Amino acid sequence: MPSPSTPMKTRRGFLALSGAAAVLLALRPVGALALNTDQSRALIETALGEVYSVINSGQAPAQMYRQFETIFARYADVGIIARSALGPAARQVGGAEFAAYQQAFQGYVGRKYGKRFREFIGSKIEVTGARPLKSFFAVTSVAYLNGRSPMQVEWHVSDKSGQSKFFNIIIEGVNMLATERSEIGAMLARRNGDIAALTADLQQAG
Repeated sequence: MPSPSTPMKTRRGFLALSGAAAVLLALRPVGALALNTDQSRALIETALGEVYSVINSGQAPAQMYRQFETIFARYADVGIIARSALGPAARQVGGAEFAAYQQAFQGYVGRKYGKRFREFIGSKIEVTGARPLKSFFAVTSVAYLNGRSPMQVEWHVSDKSGQSKFFNIIIEGVNMLATERSEIGAMLARRNGDIAALTADLQQAG
């Protein structure tokens, strides 16, 4: 019988997979062909296909971590996610210090998400729709995981930065940005607000 913590572990694990999927969204310019619902849906479908290709590739874990860190750096709105995770402290960080933190955060995400990929071998995620929501697009999907109840997953996509990028996920009410903000905030608190110390910690975390 699953333990009481199994549902939360499942959501956290899927959150990890979804965060990895974020890195695989294709870049698109704004303008005459600005992002729309069909494009947002297609981006998520393509991203999921690529993620599963890596998960089922049989690569060694270390190779997977490096691959997903590289993809995350290329396709996710890393700056927005990293700044959101840092919270109010981001307003006091200088450019060079933030760049170092962002680089460490990028590696942390690649390792953190990569370590959970094996949970999703043989699973399936079906994209069910897309709609405009405020200043971005919400793409809805259902995750069918082996031996577990289906989970509703919402993906947030925007091209406000000039390129189509994934910047958040809502999984059964669990918000990726809020989760990362809580975890990074706790790490920063343990270092008494020292960003350099947080950066050093992130280089080893995940």
